[in-house]
Amino acid sequence: MADRLEHVSTSRPVEGVLLIRFERHTVRNALCTAMLGEIAGILDAAEADAQTGAVVMSGGEVFAAGADLKEMRDKSAVDALLDPRIHAWRRIAQFPKPLVAAVNGYALGGGLELAMHADIIIAGEGTRLGQPEVNLGIIPGAGGTQRLTQAVGKGLAMKMVLSGELIDAAEALRAGLVAEMVEVERTEERAVELAARIAGKPPLAVRLAKEAVLQASDRALAAGLAFERQAFTMLFATEDRAEGTAAFLEKRKPVFRGR
Repeated sequence: MADRLEHVSTSRPVEGVLLIRFERHTVRNALCTAMLGEIAGILDAAEADAQTGAVVMSGGEVFAAGADLKEMRDKSAVDALLDPRIHAWRRIAQFPKPLVAAVNGYALGGGLELAMHADIIIAGEGTRLGQPEVNLGIIPGAGGTQRLTQAVGKGLAMKMVLSGELIDAAEALRAGLVAEMVEVERTEERAVELAARIAGKPPLAVRLAKEAVLQASDRALAAGLAFERQAFTMLFATEDRAEGTAAFLEKRKPVFRGR
């Protein structure tokens, strides 16, 4: 039986596994502040729950097509600096138990950043992934520049972040961004299956194994994340950011002026 919040639901498909499903399907699971807060709150509770050995995040047909631009449209640089979403992202990143993302359809912008907060990404065939924030006059602001570079290397990360071009699941698999590619209808099933296998292992060993693997990549992550957030915030003061967001929402080509 599923428990439903405003933007997400939770269920326990198998013993030891908590499944978080995103429920903003009419907007392709765009990540609003309240939704991120719900996810972070669920993970906080799961951390303290001895019956939860691993967690799966799933969006169904579409994982998450980015941030909620209607919510972000009128934000100033000061708003971006004080954004409460920062705290939700931090809580998600600090979740100590295994976290698996079942990704179908699109994982774009904040959606890809959320998927990269997971320890393992299972992607359905044909899924499209990317960091297209540059098209809006901004950059990734929730770790995208840092985690993507760690996952796929400088060359592909630069291509994706600077051009906004998307890659498909097959390329993401080759690059190391996703761990497995499966048939679309099996994405969530496989993620739950893998999470159940992990949940059946010794909890302390799993927890320390996750922490040990993260140590291999987290040494310089904090400094990189701080610079990314500073740059992201500064861009909210530009005319190009306002134009890029307006053009996207109005479904027209933006005119950027470099100011």
